[in-house]
Amino acid sequence: MILRLAIAAALLMPVLAVAQPLRTGVDGTFAPHAMPKLGGGIEGFNIDLFTEAAKRMKREITIESTSFSGLIPGLMSGRYDFIAAPTTVTKERAENMLFTSGYLWTAFQFGIKKGSAPIKSWEDLRGKAVSVNKGTPYETLSKQMGEKIGFAVQVYDTQPDATQAVLSGRAYATLGGNTVIKYTASKNPQFAADLVLNESKAHWAAPFRKDSVAARNQMQDVLDCMKKDGTIAKLSEKWFGAAPAADDLENTITPGYGVPGMPGYDPTPHALVCG
Repeated sequence: MILRLAIAAALLMPVLAVAQPLRTGVDGTFAPHAMPKLGGGIEGFNIDLFTEAAKRMKREITIESTSFSGLIPGLMSGRYDFIAAPTTVTKERAENMLFTSGYLWTAFQFGIKKGSAPIKSWEDLRGKAVSVNKGTPYETLSKQMGEKIGFAVQVYDTQPDATQAVLSGRAYATLGGNTVIKYTASKNPQFAADLVLNESKAHWAAPFRKDSVAARNQMQDVLDCMKKDGTIAKLSEKWFGAAPAADDLENTITPGYGVPGMPGYDPTPHALVCG
């Protein structure tokens, strides 16, 4: 009798909802966005960005370090709730995933060995080799242009490996994101940041699965509040070495949810409430 009463009382007690940790992943060799730190673990712009975002959401966060090529499959399989690695918003990706608005601008940039002839156009790569990080838009574009112009494309599991291919002479240039190329050049005197492909300017944003509308919206609200109070701009200056301009995405709150003009964009106005 006592046991039955105890069970009945337990069933009547209010159930306390416990928020599960956010599960996400990054390419842990993609400096300065995510990279190994002394003493273990990873650090970088994106680690700081989403650790702070989770804190404001009153959630713990688990950030797994893996290769970039495994991140989107991990999201789609349910292993991750979103991707914390910088992810370029393209039409193809936006048709299959749900993005927040951008938190950084990205552009494609070449890096070369110091002393090599600067690249003025794709034609300068004819007969040479370009190294890229596997599974990225840099790989896709390089392979398209390589077939058109006539240069080889070497694919590596990490961006540091692609950079090392240039430093060792296996490749003439590497194609990557502007923040990574500039950061690498600032740390390695044998490496130089070269031609920027201005037409490639795009949003870096956080992707969710298509069925995670509420989670995407909540994350964007938090990121927008971090733009409003200057947190993202401060992190950008800390990790990239220069304060972002007023019209850079670190400081710009775009209307609606998602990236304007891309699939999955919701233009409905909403009030931003920051704690």
